Amino acid sequence: MRTTKVPGRKGRFRRTAIITCGALLTVNSAQGQPKSAAPRQPNVVILLADDWGFSDVGSFGAEFATPNIDALAYAGTRFSNFHVAGSCSPTRAMLQTGVMNHRNGLGNMPETIPDEHRGKPGYDTVMNHRVVTIAQLLKAAGYRTYFTGKWHLGSDPTRLPHARGYDRAYSLADAGADNFEQRPIEGMYDTAAWTKNGKAATLPKNYYSSRFVVQKMIDYIEEGRATGKPFLASINFLANHIPVQAPDSDIARYAALYKDGWTALRAARAKRAAALGVVPAGVPIVTMPTTPDWSKLAADERAAAVRVMQAYAGMATAMDREVGRLVAHLKSTGDYGNTIFVFLSDNGAEPTNPFHSLRNRLFLGTQYDLSTTNIGRRGSFSAIGPAWASAAVSPLSGYKFSATEGGLRVPLIIAWPGNASLRSGGISDSLAHVTDIVPTLTELAGVPGHGGAWQGKAVEPVTGRSLVPVLTGRSASVHGDTPLGYELSGNAALFRGDYKLVRNLAPTGDGRWRLFDLKTDPGETRDLAAAMPKRFAAMLADYRAYAKANGVLDMPAGYTADEQINRYAFEHQGKPRLIRLGLWIGGLVLLLSAFVWNWRRRRRARRIDQAKADMIGA
Repeated sequence: MRTTKVPGRKGRFRRTAIITCGALLTVNSAQGQPKSAAPRQPNVVILLADDWGFSDVGSFGAEFATPNIDALAYAGTRFSNFHVAGSCSPTRAMLQTGVMNHRNGLGNMPETIPDEHRGKPGYDTVMNHRVVTIAQLLKAAGYRTYFTGKWHLGSDPTRLPHARGYDRAYSLADAGADNFEQRPIEGMYDTAAWTKNGKAATLPKNYYSSRFVVQKMIDYIEEGRATGKPFLASINFLANHIPVQAPDSDIARYAALYKDGWTALRAARAKRAAALGVVPAGVPIVTMPTTPDWSKLAADERAAAVRVMQAYAGMATAMDREVGRLVAHLKSTGDYGNTIFVFLSDNGAEPTNPFHSLRNRLFLGTQYDLSTTNIGRRGSFSAIGPAWASAAVSPLSGYKFSATEGGLRVPLIIAWPGNASLRSGGISDSLAHVTDIVPTLTELAGVPGHGGAWQGKAVEPVTGRSLVPVLTGRSASVHGDTPLGYELSGNAALFRGDYKLVRNLAPTGDGRWRLFDLKTDPGETRDLAAAMPKRFAAMLADYRAYAKANGVLDMPAGYTADEQINRYAFEHQGKPRLIRLGLWIGGLVLLLSAFVWNWRRRRRARRIDQAKADMIGA
């Protein structure tokens, strides 16, 4: 039998003294602290991938490894019906401001805008000064604000991230650049325009893009930790934009994959996406006209195609590893639980084939090592092209630049691991839009919006809607049956409930309007325009109202984004290079002509001198 010892007088005195001292310490502590300290505002981390298709994440159907992004997906909510713009800058401007692209200045990008539209209202090709960024809002509320990676919203000092609300920013002003060195996309830009806090910057020698933008963000977070303020960390990856490049070990990881080709991959991804619950089972899918028959390719063509997709997978996994490194750091510092994570892509997978024209092939061959064994490595230039891009967005149709679901629908993940009021592991199939991110974050952070006025001036009002009701399970949808319009480069759409009205110009479409039920047919295979004439007419009227209110311009006849990019590259790089080459050749010809003339003159003079000498000798 266990007994309890009864303390003596000395023991009772010691115990009483300890209790008394503890009580006094508790009283003093209570007097020195507020009775109920307000909870600290959450940190915000935005993880923006570049050109990732709808199923380019493991938790959305990808076969390559993205375990760290997947962990965030299962800690939060996956949005399977989330839409952005068909190319990067318009999406990035909407993500930053919550304002539709024609209102924020990105009616089109510098590289894809036709000359007829330049300078027209809404077609600034840079983010205008009539909008307020998420960084400005959170900074005014006491946040530290940091930006790393691709910006592409303007390069003059008043438009770089440091001037748009970010305390610290290491950013690239261009659409893309090399991932292993400070080198531009040859033929598009003169330099890789990296800046640090608005000043020209030089990348380190051991640079790799995904690793660098995460490490720089970790450095910024730690530099400001002593302030005790929450932070906004906007990390904008170059992965997987052209040029597709990855560390050798990441490419080698996928050496056994992709040998069955793009059609097999497209089918496998559709099956996995359905099994994961991000699309309905058995949805019909289309084969794009730009998808060749894999079996009819030559052996060397298949080898190059396999290698580039292996590099693409390696590039995605390398980026995911850096996301994991950031998350591990935040866990080690105790920040993870009180951090809101937002992961998304800026548009669907990139279909552009830079080697489509002979001129491009010849030029790129002089600038890069284009051998199959070098694809994806330092000194390479590669792109997956339209067939792999179609697989990357499976089971959707189309890809980047178009208004198809493959161009506009991308993965979105929102997680706040330490907030029990937000659902975890769920999937929302209700319509969501990139303009919804700003109002969602400000509501979660308890930061007031600007209400259409900022620093005494009128600004564009936020057009997005907060997704908090969906995140908390209070509502299945925030947009309901309200029309939501979109246009870029003549490709246009109008969303309303489960339905989508869409028009695609060449080369993806024929300019006709079509109507689809996205709930049952996300692959856009069954046009319902004839079967639902009243809905079709009503949604077309909704689109025209949107286009008028937003100043949407018609595209010039024959316009395509691909051709415009080629023209942009030729005007900005090709023509000046040809002029320089012509001047160099002209100078060489003049020099050679002068040499020949001088040689002939001297030869003639020697003949005359010899003739004179002969005469004197005679």
